[in-house]
Amino acid sequence: MASIETLSQSADAQSLQVQSVLRKLAIAWTEFEARLETTPLIRKLNRGQLTIEEYQAFLLNLRQQVVEGACWISRAASNISEDYFELRSTLMQHAQTEHRDYQMLEADFVAAGGELQAIRSARKNIGSEALSAWMYQQASKPNPFSMIGAMWIIEGLGSQKARDWGKAALKQLDLPEEAARFLLYHGENDLEHMEEFQEMLTLMPLDEALIEDIVMCARVTGRLYALQLEEITNA
Repeated sequence: MASIETLSQSADAQSLQVQSVLRKLAIAWTEFEARLETTPLIRKLNRGQLTIEEYQAFLLNLRQQVVEGACWISRAASNISEDYFELRSTLMQHAQTEHRDYQMLEADFVAAGGELQAIRSARKNIGSEALSAWMYQQASKPNPFSMIGAMWIIEGLGSQKARDWGKAALKQLDLPEEAARFLLYHGENDLEHMEEFQEMLTLMPLDEALIEDIVMCARVTGRLYALQLEEITNA
């Protein structure tokens, strides 16, 4: 049986690895944030120049990604072995929490003057197609621990950007709050998810190779997410 001293040393080593991941993910997030600011849509939003057509296009294109989000997470959870049961359970709970989020986007779209059938029948743009293919590919690996990097980027948008984006759009377009429930909701709730992800890192067999995989997954996801916004043709 491992001694208390050995267990303590193991816990300290894991804590150092977690901190290493978080530092590198912070750099990946900064890169992603800078890229977001250069996309035409976000640039217009930040300058107070967004039109209702552009906001509708944003909601429409975002819905095509969000509707698959819980599917990516569920796929990842299904490929985690029983040795990491607690991590698998956490991912499954997260997928259940988010699997109806796309319905908020549909309601927002209608509240912003769009037609429900238009958002439901729209196809994914080039960036969304690339992001979807990447996420499913990552989630289909055995023990896809690197997916935490992708989730860090996407949930980071919610905790750091969503509320400000929603408030800005409502103000610029003189819309009721019912037209930005998705953004406002995630702005208030995704910080808790980020804390949850830090806990998930403690459940992973972190080493330098896995840390690099997590960070690379975050960076690729950020590039493809930005491409998704760049491809919104009404911007």
